[in-house]
Amino acid sequence: MQITPAKRVSEIKPYFFAKLGKVIETLKQEGKDIIRLDIGSPDLPPASDIIETLVEEARKPNMHGYGEPGGSFSLRNAMATYYQNKFEVSVDPNEEVLSLIGSKEGIYNLSQVLLDPGDTVILPDPCYPVYPVGPMITNSKTYYMPLLAENNFLPRFNDIPESVLREAKLIWLNYPNNPTGAIAPLAFFEEAVEIAKEYQILIAHDAPYLEVCFDGYQAPSLLQVPGAKEVAIEFNSLSKTYNMAGWRVGMAIGNPEVIRLLRILKSQMDSSHFKPIMKAAEAALLGDQSWVKERNLIYQQRRDIIVNTLQGLGFTVEKPRAALYIWAKIPDQWQDAVEYCEGMLLETGVSMTPGIVYGKSGERYIRISLVTPSERIEEAMERIRALS
Repeated sequence: MQITPAKRVSEIKPYFFAKLGKVIETLKQEGKDIIRLDIGSPDLPPASDIIETLVEEARKPNMHGYGEPGGSFSLRNAMATYYQNKFEVSVDPNEEVLSLIGSKEGIYNLSQVLLDPGDTVILPDPCYPVYPVGPMITNSKTYYMPLLAENNFLPRFNDIPESVLREAKLIWLNYPNNPTGAIAPLAFFEEAVEIAKEYQILIAHDAPYLEVCFDGYQAPSLLQVPGAKEVAIEFNSLSKTYNMAGWRVGMAIGNPEVIRLLRILKSQMDSSHFKPIMKAAEAALLGDQSWVKERNLIYQQRRDIIVNTLQGLGFTVEKPRAALYIWAKIPDQWQDAVEYCEGMLLETGVSMTPGIVYGKSGERYIRISLVTPSERIEEAMERIRALS
């Protein structure tokens, strides 16, 4: 029997890191020692009180049934309280907050509830690879905003053609940024909200790195802009903030109509989180936050090891003030970042991500993650240095 895929999925390529994982597994079976600096999955555990909450709740006999779709009220209220405490942003836990099985779910689903064939979406380039998949599935049109070093990896809204702005239904932003590590001032978000109101475009702000900051920097939420909830939705996640990537707890915060639409779609797709995970997420959001700063100091140390090494080898790279990634332009003697990364993996066992995975503007860049122990990062840098 020949299986014919639906046209809407026939052009989707396998997720890069799933494909890379298979290559790495083969190399490991051949005896190669692999140091993964490619994927952004935190290596450190959550705080002990978060884990203890999960264990205690899982022992309760009444905690193993279906959870409330979109998260329990107490979890959504904890998310609202977090935004109030951290950003002085007031949101209604019933109408403006939705719990997600990881923010990736909401990012993908947003296109499904908003876009029809022929609609226009404005995307950053480079960007998280999930952003363009939604428009591809819905047969929507895409316009890419280049994120360039000379603009501090911020898009220039004035460069977007008037015709695109008038047609656009959705625009994606992501700060602190993946993959570039760039940050955006509140004034940038104010400009974005102003444009969104003028042209009636929904802003989708992907913001999982708001709490991963260095050198005393604190990233703002887009929702701090007055009136932002009228034209924006912000996706956040406990994955990076609290080292809970595998727990799959994210959130959508903002425009109540968008929240309503996402909730309807979710009701047909999943049966919510495991109840003890929701209780542990509440503990994370409402508990002692001081350990997050201590965790960030570990990431900062790793950042410095990598950047200092790469700068000494001729890479064009700056120390990012937030997020989990180093975005480095390869030296002139290397013409192709894909070949560079493939060669490093096969020759040294160091796995990095070629920037082209994130878009055309990342063609001569590589992305290195900070989620590997410092001693292994030191070893990886020695291997890279030996081959450079």
